[in-house]
Amino acid sequence: MTAPGSDTPDTGTDDHLLVTDNGSVRILRLNRPKARNAMHAKLRVELKAAISAADRDAGVTAIVLTGTDPVFSAGVDFKNLEPEPGSTGSPLEPTPAAAIRAVRKPVIAAVNGACVSGALELALSCSFIVASDRASFADTHARLGVVPTWGLTALLPRAVGIRKAREMSLTGAFVGAQEALRLGLVNQVVDHDDLLTFTLDLAARIPANGAVGEFLELYDRGADLSLSAALNSELTHSLGRTYDLAAFTAAGTAISGGTT
Repeated sequence: MTAPGSDTPDTGTDDHLLVTDNGSVRILRLNRPKARNAMHAKLRVELKAAISAADRDAGVTAIVLTGTDPVFSAGVDFKNLEPEPGSTGSPLEPTPAAAIRAVRKPVIAAVNGACVSGALELALSCSFIVASDRASFADTHARLGVVPTWGLTALLPRAVGIRKAREMSLTGAFVGAQEALRLGLVNQVVDHDDLLTFTLDLAARIPANGAVGEFLELYDRGADLSLSAALNSELTHSLGRTYDLAAFTAAGTAISGGTT
């Protein structure tokens, strides 16, 4: 399959989610280009299962979520609103965004184009976001007369501030890649053709050890705490912790290029 950053035709298959590995990095690619990668029930179910499987796979150190060009995703497929198999329709049921937030491994969104509403909730749920220079972001829930249930009203203001979040949600206006970078919505903006290569390189720099998951847990926990409570949370987390001094010294030596 052609990677994001290239003109990719619709495959005409039922492979709505393409799952591949690049070393220890699991790549999940939304693949309904004729429907702007909108998430119908089957894709939502497959995405949740793939995210959980990657989290359980000891050989996977990071997950990259992207879409088949020319868009990342238009969000939930409102033209095809069949319920997920076994669903009760309750908003308390797990969503793809909640599945991402539950992962104890880094999840990186490689946003290759328009990222709208439910797709924006997916991206905001990721550990960080790398955007193509062709990417754009919008929340169109209000325009459709619906209220988000995947976490947008909690996540968007934490990323861009409450006033900008209100503006984006109430107007449905698109924010371009460079503006998203200025707002703090994304971590990096790269040339479209370099998006996947850059993101995989970023993911490869993440070490394969238990500290990564603990960092993610502490950051998530601390986001809702005062400064003093977050400091205490970190301290409490480390109480009684012991370290392998020889391994710690070896790792430090390797990082510093052999100097001490």
